[in-house]
Amino acid sequence: MRSKVEESFTDFFEKWMAQLEECAQLLLIAAENEKDHEFLVNKLTTHYKNYYTAKWAAAREDVLAFFAPVWLTSLESAYLWVTGWKPSTAFRLVAGEGMSEEQMKKVEVLRGKIKAEEEKVEREMERQQVAMADRRMVELARLGGGDTVADVAVKNMLGGLEKVMKMADCVRLKTLKGLLDVMGPTHSIHFLASASMLQIQMRKCGKTQHNLSLITNSS
Repeated sequence: MRSKVEESFTDFFEKWMAQLEECAQLLLIAAENEKDHEFLVNKLTTHYKNYYTAKWAAAREDVLAFFAPVWLTSLESAYLWVTGWKPSTAFRLVAGEGMSEEQMKKVEVLRGKIKAEEEKVEREMERQQVAMADRRMVELARLGGGDTVADVAVKNMLGGLEKVMKMADCVRLKTLKGLLDVMGPTHSIHFLASASMLQIQMRKCGKTQHNLSLITNSS
């Protein structure tokens, strides 16, 4: 049975993805016509910010939902990195054609900074995992303890997971902002269109795969 947060965020995510597809179509048109670039870049970045605002609000109630998201397909879940997309993958979508040597150097500098930030997040995630396997936590689980002791332990664990999730999300947002700051409006449009379509197509493929599995299992 799904929790209240899982139900509400599933509804939110479906609507958010539908809006993302609408934005992606506008980006593809703009890439051909070279019009409204700045407006559309702002529109899509606002759309992404709205996602993280909703995510963080929901995570305050149920952070575990984001480490095993029921609103994603198995294919989407397979590529998750600390509840979302891995920031360094965004650099693969950057088209170098038409960019100046100075811009490319800035992209490489940013890539190095983001890689270091990813490693920091991974170390923090590892620290949280080690804390969960701490001897005192294991003893608490094995022997049981007073409700107050157990509540504090669980609260600390969930707080740690929320912290690492937000760290990862901040790196994702920093990656987007950093790349868009380096690229001009035209390159930004192509980059955002590619990133959006990748997310949309992955979801569609995941749903198709899920439906085929249901048909196969029922036959």
